[in-house]
Amino acid sequence: MSAARPLNTLRAIAVTATLPLLLTACGYGSEAKKDDAPKANVAADGSAKKLSASEVRIGYFPNLTHATALVGLQEGLIAKELGATAIKPQAFNAGPSEIEALNGGSLDIGFIGPSPSINAYVKSKGSNLRIISGSASGGVKLVVNPAKIKTLDDLKGKNIATPQKGNTQDVAFLNWIADKGWKVDPESGKGDVSVVRTDNKVTPDAFKSGSIDGAWVPEPTASKLVSDGGAVLLDETALWPDKKFVITNIIVSQKFLKEHPDVVEAVLTGTVKTNEWINANPEKAKASANAKLAAEGGKPLDAKVIDPAWPSIQITDDPLASTLKTQAEWAVKAKLIEQPDLNGIYDLTLLNKVLKAAGKPEVSDAGLGATK
Repeated sequence: MSAARPLNTLRAIAVTATLPLLLTACGYGSEAKKDDAPKANVAADGSAKKLSASEVRIGYFPNLTHATALVGLQEGLIAKELGATAIKPQAFNAGPSEIEALNGGSLDIGFIGPSPSINAYVKSKGSNLRIISGSASGGVKLVVNPAKIKTLDDLKGKNIATPQKGNTQDVAFLNWIADKGWKVDPESGKGDVSVVRTDNKVTPDAFKSGSIDGAWVPEPTASKLVSDGGAVLLDETALWPDKKFVITNIIVSQKFLKEHPDVVEAVLTGTVKTNEWINANPEKAKASANAKLAAEGGKPLDAKVIDPAWPSIQITDDPLASTLKTQAEWAVKAKLIEQPDLNGIYDLTLLNKVLKAAGKPEVSDAGLGATK
């Protein structure tokens, strides 16, 4: 299994509202110096390398937990491996809409959380996607109003937000509640704790207004709540062996994988190189991710948000497949899904080929690999 290098071992840098100008001056980001710009993969005759598809449509969320996509696109590290194949990036705000695009044929490859991957695979009876790589671990926290909640036991009777019913954080929180011996109806969210399903964009305003007392959310939403006076009561990594669990993986349409394996391999080569660059250059990578977020949302994250958020996320090629199995078990326990058949949800053949070529250890599918 490949070991992710924790970002929290390295110092954070301040990111200000003038970030785009700073990025230009430093030679990374959207206005990189000419000498630093990635060069296209070229054929023997010097022309851009031609792969089997003219374009590849890649989906991702404008979240820090999708740092591989943010940095890989911002720095051109994925495009470099694709040669003459153009990238058509698409930003999504929720897993269901990204899965819908994949199922509808308007998306080829996507960065997405484990719960949407599980749900989509099960609903299609294993016909629509494969998980082909990991991307990130961690980056999820329980943030509360410290005036109302001082200990974990104080959550009883409180209103706590999760991003969406059945999403990765919702499943984890429901499991935590069950382990406490408390009861919550998974459909309505009502019970000993009121689980309030709230879009991450709305959660900070709901927290400031007092309509929620806390939230179990990914970064950067968690650090936004802290900047608004919240306190971190629990980091989800504390609940996992080795303090690792999949928060983002890479999926592909089975049709696209079958028809264009060379393009998928090129994308994975780009993501592996991106992850290596992120872990070797955490400060530059943080600024690069923030520049991409600024391009998506109109402004970068404030330093008081991104500085504490970034170190809590581990960037890794390993899909941490055993933790996805655990998350599926939690969803069954919460009665959100029936016992799923996840055999074949992974196809790590091309990822392990890329890792081997790069001199890196291969990763495991925990016995859930596709049969040939």
